[in-house]
Amino acid sequence: MRRLAAATAAAALTALLCPAGAVAAPHGTPVPRVDWAACGGGLECATVRVPLDHHDPRGAGIDLAVIRHPADDRAQRIGSLFYNPGGPAVPGTVALPAMLGRFPEEVRRRFDIVSFDPRGTGASAPVRCFDDPAHEQDLLAGTAAGYPEGADEQKAWAEAYGRLARQCAAREPGLLAHISTADVARDMDLLRRAVGDRQLSYLGTSYGAYLGATYANLFPGRVRAMVLDSAPDPVAWSTGHGQQAATTGTLLRNGTDVAAARVLDVFLDRCARAGREACAFSAGSPGATRARYGELLQRLRARAVAVGGVTFTAGSAVEATIVSLYAPNPVPQLPGTGWAGLGMMLQALWTATEAPGTPGTPGTPLPPVARRSPDQALALVCSDSANPPARADYPALAASARTRSGEAGPYFAWADERCADWPVRDGDRYDGPWNRPTSRPLLVVANTGDPAMPYEGSRAMARSLARARLLSVDGYGHTVLANPSGCAAGYEARYLLDGVLPAPGTVCAPDEAPFGG
Repeated sequence: MRRLAAATAAAALTALLCPAGAVAAPHGTPVPRVDWAACGGGLECATVRVPLDHHDPRGAGIDLAVIRHPADDRAQRIGSLFYNPGGPAVPGTVALPAMLGRFPEEVRRRFDIVSFDPRGTGASAPVRCFDDPAHEQDLLAGTAAGYPEGADEQKAWAEAYGRLARQCAAREPGLLAHISTADVARDMDLLRRAVGDRQLSYLGTSYGAYLGATYANLFPGRVRAMVLDSAPDPVAWSTGHGQQAATTGTLLRNGTDVAAARVLDVFLDRCARAGREACAFSAGSPGATRARYGELLQRLRARAVAVGGVTFTAGSAVEATIVSLYAPNPVPQLPGTGWAGLGMMLQALWTATEAPGTPGTPGTPLPPVARRSPDQALALVCSDSANPPARADYPALAASARTRSGEAGPYFAWADERCADWPVRDGDRYDGPWNRPTSRPLLVVANTGDPAMPYEGSRAMARSLARARLLSVDGYGHTVLANPSGCAAGYEARYLLDGVLPAPGTVCAPDEAPFGG
């Protein structure tokens, strides 16, 4: 059984932004030195010192973990292509080795591909809110897996994440005040200078697309080429439109719940039509399979079950479902992946709920639900996006979200709530404007059926930027890089190498379709 991945939580805060035109690297900031050393697999690694506060460039510093794959053709090398995998808080030093093979061959041949762990994550001054991780597990053990249901669970959730926020602020006050996306963009500009590139070439996926848009508007004259893969609406993500921030959380503003619900319905319908041989959870027809999924969650509300050593509640089953929608097609040599693997997991849960046992019956205790530490993701995202404060009626927000997007609604509403009590605000975060004219046009790419960053967000990003073109892929899954399209990869390579954009309105097909059709 695949391990559960914790979905990205979204953000809070109602701080006012300092002037948007703040200089990313003030005059006189020393260019950091990069001493590359081989670190296995044809990769090179380094540690680079950058200022903690970019307005005090000669003050306290932090170390960034950096990694690169040198260009295969050194004689024809163009420069460096910076890559951010998103998350937020996914370490680039982990993601680049895993995703390197997904970059177009010609891009790998002509560019050094460079990534790094953003400040506060991975090996770059990582945020750690507890000296002992077991103490954080003890705190989060009192919260519902996935999302809370009922007044008692909701109260415990809000209190636990409020305590977590206060603990983080007490233990990491200096770092949390300088950890916004704008700070990461400033770090990236210093790294650009350190590797000797006059302008930035960049590919960012998911949250990494938001980082790219932030860089492009802080440093519009320093953009050589930028691919923004599966982007959010930058206004919805940062502040919301109008008064949205006072009433609606970041992920709900972004439409992430609607996107997940939409793709979940596609999965259930295609699972039904594929039949039990291809999708074990199929009930024979789309209507019957959707009903079966609803019944499964009701059973899990009545009694949690353990499958493969993992305890599942209704909330954690919803979380596992949503994360599994990200990659529709199986990964070679990894059984149980893709949407077929999701069907197997749901069928295993269905079978477990049919085993003898009733709520409250004494028996073998279920294994505890392990929680991935949210410290690093919350620290970054809470610095960027305005959310309703803790006094807001989050149960009502979750109920409203359930009405519009089913089970995905409360999951994302309560993910937003985790930042409602966040006490540290980065005064240098960037809230726009998003339309500063860049030296070169940007390329936005997106799957029409992305379950995490809705296609509408990429359309809004392309409209918001001063010079951008949208390339669509008529397929499913989170990010085009992770769900390959040879057609899209060809357009991306031509743009990155030669600056040539696809024609307006270009639509590509994915290399594979879920369940083969």
